[in-house]
Amino acid sequence: MIDVIVAGGGPTGTMLAAELRLHGVRVLVLEKEPEPVKEVRSLGLHVRSIELMAQRGLLEKFLENGKQFKMPGYFAGIDSPWPERLDSAHAYVLGIPQPVTQRLLTEHAVEAGVEIRRGSAVAGLSQDDDGVTVELEDGTQLTARYLVGCDGGRSTVRKLLGIGFPGEPARKETLLGEMEVGVPPEEVTAKVTEIRKTEKFFGLGPTKEGRYRVIVPAESVAEDRSVPPTLDEFKQQLRAYAGTDFGVHSPLWLSRFGDATRLAERYRDGRVFLAGDAAHVHPPLGGQGLNLGLQDAVNLGWKLAAELGGWAPDGLLDTYQAERHPVAADVLDNTRAQGELMRPEAGPQAVRRLMRQLMEFEQVNRYLIGRIVGIEIRYDFGDDHDLVGRRLRDVELKRGRLYDLMHGGRGLLLDQTGRLSIEGWADRVDHVVDVSEELDVPAVLVRPDGHVAWVGEDQPELLDRLSTWFGAPKKA
Repeated sequence: MIDVIVAGGGPTGTMLAAELRLHGVRVLVLEKEPEPVKEVRSLGLHVRSIELMAQRGLLEKFLENGKQFKMPGYFAGIDSPWPERLDSAHAYVLGIPQPVTQRLLTEHAVEAGVEIRRGSAVAGLSQDDDGVTVELEDGTQLTARYLVGCDGGRSTVRKLLGIGFPGEPARKETLLGEMEVGVPPEEVTAKVTEIRKTEKFFGLGPTKEGRYRVIVPAESVAEDRSVPPTLDEFKQQLRAYAGTDFGVHSPLWLSRFGDATRLAERYRDGRVFLAGDAAHVHPPLGGQGLNLGLQDAVNLGWKLAAELGGWAPDGLLDTYQAERHPVAADVLDNTRAQGELMRPEAGPQAVRRLMRQLMEFEQVNRYLIGRIVGIEIRYDFGDDHDLVGRRLRDVELKRGRLYDLMHGGRGLLLDQTGRLSIEGWADRVDHVVDVSEELDVPAVLVRPDGHVAWVGEDQPELLDRLSTWFGAPKKA
């Protein structure tokens, strides 16, 4: 029997599979597409996702294939500067097209021992107390102890489970594609600059390959959004907004996306979980979708591995929904808010002008951007200490950096006192005795996903938190 089947080989699915392999879990990824997709839905990684790449030793590869930005106007396109003093050693956005991100994560997963089967679409499933049986479209049946649906906003797994997906349907649709243009670059730039003063969902931007990434509002919402638009639709809408179609031709790919906002009623049904777009969809404002999915994967991976490894404390798997569902709800709300601020009517524009004034305060700007890039997240662990529940930044130690010690996906006790012990948990938690000028607490216990589970110096308190998150101690 396979330990875990992951339905969906996108960024969320491959990241989850690699996280599970860090703990020796046997994983099979089923991807319905026979070949990697060329569509560039996401253009980059946020601060928290960059931190996750650093925690797993992947950041150098990502930096080699991307470009660092400190982008203005990141909240609702409001012209505000990138905030100073973001609480991260990686306080930038990494511009990197989604196909490149996908390639790097797939390589990482395969190197870790993940099996990926392309052209394999889930058609049915059933589960009992011992496992999950998955039926593929070709009639093949596979059995695993757990199944995770990472199969996108139209998730087959979610539909088969009958999990509700409440929210708002798409009210408008946007065309997105990559193609060549037939007019000089300066003409494109001048026209786009003029139109974006009032229409933020319009743009033509050059790619490294000499083509242009084109985004333009659609005429209406398509009945079947799985059907890609035609080049003629692009031309028609470009002429409607710009008075010219820019001579677009030779498209590499064409797609459409809507502004539907939905959140799964629950993330778990017995032995089946949902992650990424299968659990939540929202407009791409702030570029949060792919990043939210990666963070789902890292939250779930170590917990599922703990259950399979036999050391998970009671209720650990339930903390996945308890922690990640509110985070997704918050993202849906901030994209709703951004969408309202981008509407052309007088009321939303008045609020937009007020928000622009408020964002001149560094603290407001830093808070709003911090929420979008994922570093303001705090899980409720029932502890009042400000660090507990938050992810710990990549602090510099006397002998290196914190994230360099987290590549194996284990828990970590950073002990600045040298007096604490993790005896009984050394098979799942690393004890690092070192000091950091950036950390003014005696010791911190960090979960494999980078979030702080405990702060202090009291040994009995530490033992209690070790039991809470890492199960019973191993007997000598």
